[in-house]
Amino acid sequence: MGNEHIKGELPPNYEELKKAANRTANWRERLKAVEELGQWENQQTIDILQRVAAEDAVYKVQEAAYRKLKKIGADTPSPSRKKGDLIKGVTKILLRIKKSLPEGHTVEEFKEKLQRTRIDVYDTYEGEKGADFDQWLENTWASLSTKDLNHKSKQK
Repeated sequence: MGNEHIKGELPPNYEELKKAANRTANWRERLKAVEELGQWENQQTIDILQRVAAEDAVYKVQEAAYRKLKKIGADTPSPSRKKGDLIKGVTKILLRIKKSLPEGHTVEEFKEKLQRTRIDVYDTYEGEKGADFDQWLENTWASLSTKDLNHKSKQK
């Protein structure tokens, strides 16, 4: 298909692409959906791309949707990187996971449990941090306070 845009028509796999664009636990699937949806110029695909450009938690995905919209001439504001937590309450989520693991667990065990139990959190931060994800996760894991955990064990 190259640089052509198919005007007015929906892609034959539109429903599948729409689902993929909304899949919170897989930024790569969302990015692929954005790339394909951007080849079709009609209101339904434009609406999805505008929502992704404005709301996706991973900046790479937002940026790809924005580029596709600009290429087809749709008027859309430039996305900006989110400041602060990408997912509301992420510190509490991560602390809960850390507390659920045995004392002396490794960052690798923490990472595995995060991936198993909260793939949405794992995937969003992995997509946003890219090559820096492991370092970010290790730093975050090390900084999570375990004093609440220690306080609970003293009460027993």
